[in-house]
Amino acid sequence: MKLLRVGTAGAERPALLDRDGTLRDLSGIVPDIDGDLLADASALARVRAAADVPGVLPALDPAGLRVGPPLGRIGKIVCIGLNYHDHATETGAAIPEEPILFFKAPDTVVGPEDTVLVPRGSRKTDWEVELAVVIGRTARYLSSAEEGLAHVAGYATAHDVSEREFQIERGGTWDKGKNCETFNPLGPWLVTADEVPDPQALPLRLWVNGELKQNGTTADQIFPVGEVVHYLSHFMTLYPGDVINTGTPAGVAMGQPEPKPYLKAGDVVELEVEGLGRQRQELKGA
Repeated sequence: MKLLRVGTAGAERPALLDRDGTLRDLSGIVPDIDGDLLADASALARVRAAADVPGVLPALDPAGLRVGPPLGRIGKIVCIGLNYHDHATETGAAIPEEPILFFKAPDTVVGPEDTVLVPRGSRKTDWEVELAVVIGRTARYLSSAEEGLAHVAGYATAHDVSEREFQIERGGTWDKGKNCETFNPLGPWLVTADEVPDPQALPLRLWVNGELKQNGTTADQIFPVGEVVHYLSHFMTLYPGDVINTGTPAGVAMGQPEPKPYLKAGDVVELEVEGLGRQRQELKGA
């Protein structure tokens, strides 16, 4: 299923994109798309059953209707740094022996076409298209990568916007360059795991002002999705509704020759993970 949330920010309602591409209202079936829903097999079964019967779910007119983040009440966002071989190479970094972790606050999440704000004082705002993994079952001390995959509810397109000076040159942790307002557009859809038979076979692309900048595949990940979930479960408990941003392929501004083409107000970024939907953001000053 392709699950999404539509409406004004803070007042989104649950919806579904059916097989014919029609937007359907789920608010009469479930209160929201969130961890509670993803952990409730009976509720998900009701959604599937309603989607398969014509006329049960009211159609929504998408014209002028904002698409919000496809997941509400996100618990935590765990991010994996330097998780693509080609991205590590372009930045001159050694291939990590274990996953590099940092966090993004849930309040960085915005919709797939919402405005992204360039932070005040920023000189190095950068782009990163990523595969986001959404947890559907509580995961602690998992025993294998296969078990890790079994705890995934679905997948989404994510934009891990980053301010490289804040991240790298200002001391401390990476989190300073990762948690600025609007720095995690998510969506448009949460695609349930049954529709993604192999998360290691997904092309990712990103354009800036119409120019293709990133063109990679999750096959290049150093630590595949199942391994990442398994690994994280030994350092923290993952709950339904938690999100994992799994890293970005080569092509970021930081990896380009000088002068590096960092983002500025007025730029337009478009990105997609194949099968998981496309995003478009206009940048403005904070």
